Formats: sequence, structure tokens, C-alpha cells
Amino acid sequence: MKTTQKRPEITEDVKPNLLSSAVVSAPFDLAKEILEEQSYDIISLPVNAELRIKQGKEAYISQNGNLVREGVLYIPGKGNKLVRNSPILYSAQEATQAHREGKEFYTTNEAVQKALEDSVDLPLANKDIPTKRFNENDVTVWAFGAGDSKKAQAYGDFLKDSEINSILVWVIDKDYVKKQNSPFVRQLWFGGLDDRSDLDGDDGDLRDDNRVRGVRSVEDAEGASPKN
Repeated sequence: MKTTQKRPEITEDVKPNLLSSAVVSAPFDLAKEILEEQSYDIISLPVNAELRIKQGKEAYISQNGNLVREGVLYIPGKGNKLVRNSPILYSAQEATQAHREGKEFYTTNEAVQKALEDSVDLPLANKDIPTKRFNENDVTVWAFGAGDSKKAQAYGDFLKDSEINSILVWVIDKDYVKKQNSPFVRQLWFGGLDDRSDLDGDDGDLRDDNRVRGVRSVEDAEGASPKN
């Protein structure tokens, strides 16, 4: 059912040489739609971390958290996986509606297998990771360096310079996961420096007006459709 509610505005706050980035606050399905109308893809953790370094610790992108393209895949009896391409990306309306109804977004076996192609194991309980060891930890090397330990440590050094000595990876209580009959997904929230840059995989409520960040190349920006 269509409404006359004013559409949220998109704010482009990052304009480096090669990439621009914008953020919009809206329920996830609407935010994704608005970003894609302007040729933005939802940003990944490695790119988000790199832009924070380039923009500096006082920049809006650094101080404020946002949802990213990664998600946490909870597989009862098999553990937690941080996946690069969350199954929610391909079913944004269905996932957002599930959250509006107070339900988990359960995904298919096919979607699980596809998501696992680029993933890393997560702990079963909340865990601190020292920023000085980002180059040694499988999660941070994958999350911030896309497999490159030097890039991961560059973000760790950026956080240390901001007086952040560790980040916390948040996951859903394992007893809750055990009670589920099927794999489900939560979209990942990448905390800002005001929130210690934590990785929050235990919330990801898609129905709220959370910030969702997009990224596009300069070439894509030149061909983008005009703003509504």
C-alpha cells in the first residue's frame, strides 16, 4: 500500500578521488532502494574501514556507525559465520517485513551455501579483539583487510590512534540459536568510533530508521540518475 510519507533524503558525505559514499536513514528495504536509484551499492566492511582512514577520525563516516553489506549467518548446530554478501541483500523486502512482524529472517540452503563462499568463522560468544593484533586475527583480517593482514592492521592502527584499544564482536546468545530450526541472518552493524567500532551481529533490526551506507565509483556517479 502506497503512502504519501516523504521519502528520506540521501546525504553524500564522502567524495574521495575514486569513490564517493552516501548514507541514508530508513528501514533497510527502502534505504537499499534509494541508494540503488543513485547507483550506490551497499558498502562492504573493508571499503568502509578504508574510507574512515582516508577521511580521518573526525569525519562523519568515522564517528557514526552504519549497516554494511555483510551479515551474520546463524546455523543451528554448526556455528556462526560472518558472510561478505548477506542473503538479506537479495531479499531486502522479505527480510525487512519479517522484522516488522517480530520474526527472524530464515534463509534457504541455497542462499546459505552461496553466502558461505566468502565467509569467516565467528565465535559463539561476544569476544574482544585487540586493535594491535588485527593482523593476527582471522575475523579482522577478513573483515577489514579482505584477506590482507597489512590492510587489517592499518585499520587497527587507525583505531589505536583514536584511543580504541579493542573492538567487540557481538553475536546472539548461543542458547537462542540452538532453539531455531533453520539458519537465519542478521545484517551487520559497523559501529562508529563513538561506539568503539564494534561489529554488531546480534541486532540488525531492519525495520528501524538505521543508517545504511552506500558506495560508488566516480564513473558510476557521472552516470547516476538525478536525485528525487
